[in-house]
Amino acid sequence: QVLLAESGGGLVRPGGSLRLSCKVTGERAINYNMGWFRQAPGKEREFVAGISRSGANTYFLDTVKDRFAVNRDDAEDTVHLQMNGLQPEDTAVYSCAASGDSWFKISGEADFEIWGRGIQVTVSS
Repeated sequence: QVLLAESGGGLVRPGGSLRLSCKVTGERAINYNMGWFRQAPGKEREFVAGISRSGANTYFLDTVKDRFAVNRDDAEDTVHLQMNGLQPEDTAVYSCAASGDSWFKISGEADFEIWGRGIQVTVSS
């Protein structure tokens, strides 16, 4: 059974940074394209960032692309989301997800079949 476990969330002041990690167990992370999603209260889930199996392709939501970075450490079966310049509107539950599909077929959450439980990120002064 493939499991995803997020870590690194918490409370940060506006302008601060956090690094989220997603540990893959049960199978090698390199077998999957990985994504990060977030959902704020009362809002739909957003596809925030993604990285292909090879790491050669990435995706970012427009509102975060100048502030967030994604990378994978396949030796550790872990994917990281580095979040800089955090703002209150970034407050949400962040979840990592894995897709065994072709990177070029991925368009949103329906294309990811394995999900972590999510972790809270709160940006507040």
